[in-house]
Amino acid sequence: MKIVLTILFYSCFLLSSNVQAAVARGIVFEDINGNGVHDEGEPGIADVRVSNGKDVIQTRVDGSYELKIDDETIIFISKPTGYATPRNGHNLPQFYYIHQPMGSPTGLKFPGIEPTGPLPEMINFGLQKSDEPQKFEAILLADTQPETDAELSYIRDDVVAELIGTPARFGMTMGDLLFDDMSMFPRFNSIIAQVGIPWYNVAGNHELNLKAEDDQYSLETFKRYFGPAYYAFEYGDVVFIVLDNIFYQGGGVATADNLRGAGGYIAKFDKRQLTWLKNELSFIPEDKLIFLAMHSPLQTSASDSPTANTANRRKLFKLLAGRKHLYSVAGHTHTTEHRYFGREDGFKGINPFHHHILSTVSGSWWSGPFDERGIPTTDQRDGTPNGYHILQIDGTAATVRYKAAGEATDFQMRIMFDKAEHGFRVAGMRDYRAGELLDGEISEDAVPAAAIFVNVFDGGPNTLVSFAVDGRKPQVMTRVFLKDPFINEIAIRHADSRKSWAVPVPSTHLWTADLPDDLKPGTYTVSVSVVDEFGRSHHAHRILEIHGSSSTAIGEPAFR
Repeated sequence: MKIVLTILFYSCFLLSSNVQAAVARGIVFEDINGNGVHDEGEPGIADVRVSNGKDVIQTRVDGSYELKIDDETIIFISKPTGYATPRNGHNLPQFYYIHQPMGSPTGLKFPGIEPTGPLPEMINFGLQKSDEPQKFEAILLADTQPETDAELSYIRDDVVAELIGTPARFGMTMGDLLFDDMSMFPRFNSIIAQVGIPWYNVAGNHELNLKAEDDQYSLETFKRYFGPAYYAFEYGDVVFIVLDNIFYQGGGVATADNLRGAGGYIAKFDKRQLTWLKNELSFIPEDKLIFLAMHSPLQTSASDSPTANTANRRKLFKLLAGRKHLYSVAGHTHTTEHRYFGREDGFKGINPFHHHILSTVSGSWWSGPFDERGIPTTDQRDGTPNGYHILQIDGTAATVRYKAAGEATDFQMRIMFDKAEHGFRVAGMRDYRAGELLDGEISEDAVPAAAIFVNVFDGGPNTLVSFAVDGRKPQVMTRVFLKDPFINEIAIRHADSRKSWAVPVPSTHLWTADLPDDLKPGTYTVSVSVVDEFGRSHHAHRILEIHGSSSTAIGEPAFR
């Protein structure tokens, strides 16, 4: 029966595609009374960008537009600076209209688009004037990714509750909103809506409808709730561009080993999207800040997989060449990383192109030992606590501040002392209490071999880290690409509560140095100073206790 329905659907689609492309008409107007209707006396807004997902035009002086479309088109606008888009009951911006007369194909696992019917005579977009300062904040989440209803509650209690009352103007989630089960979207959206600000969303690989045959219909359920998978909007002096770099290759057939029927995907921008982006950028002045948001990284140290490194990123670089103000963010890897693309990477820009892979809300996919609230501690694979970021914009300058969920704002690093040669092996760890291998108690005999490690949670290649012992001259620490000792211990001790794939990986933001060999028994304050990627200073301290030698001095007789 499913085969027959599929054949009928595509037969009808082929017949309809032979019809000449239709023309969508409408007006973008100032909705003075906020009723969503273009009433008499409400002026049109000129020069607003309108798109069919490929072509981009600007509204005329009176706010009107005409745009060719086909039978499967999302018509959307790029919200201009100084105006607010209407929102639905879940605070999701309504900047688009879906024209899909036949609806989504049958046989998808989760509902897609219901048949929309004939093309309306007018497709209008109402906007309201809004004060948009040049200096503002936005909330950036990545990979909230609940696998169960309980994990959806963790998002509510661990992150959303503390964001209520934020001064941020809007929020964004960088994909993997859910973990394949898209029946959770209504509850998920209702929880995020409690933050009380407009919320934009990026499509991730866990928003794919895995029964789709290929990429074309893989995001029908995402479209149902959020509209287009790529789009743009302005705020202040910034143009925010959301991109879709998850390219579904199909093959989602259920097997005995994989009941979900997960098909394959790669990180890639399709041709139509790149054409849209080229057209969109043609209207954006060179002095604007372009902020790009996507799910999979453009490139990452966390993996060499084609699912985590965007195959045709150089095509994106070509479109952005020559622009001075750029910043981009991604999620996906459940690690945190700063990368800077230059000419050796194929980016020909005035400045290096800053790409920031964000810490995730779900951390190690909501796994690990439970805290006193009954929420998993869920530290990421690189030792970063789960959390989110706060984007801070001042004109065309962008900085990003990391915030660990449930922790103080100044919790930006973890200081560890390493004095064990074999304690971190599974067999060796059994002989130590939890945390003992990294705490601040060291015997005098172990000092020459002991080291200090600092995980700067949102550190990168331009971060400077030093430490000082009791006011001594600070010593510069070295950035190393190693597994964080803390998360390594968590993974070994709590393997039964961590998901099988949540294994530690080398961190790009770990620093180390040897402790001074001349430290004698006593109690010391170890102070760590950090200057981060944005030139901000951070400080933290830890107490170090050195105990007297427990062995007879070399060369001394055992008895006198």
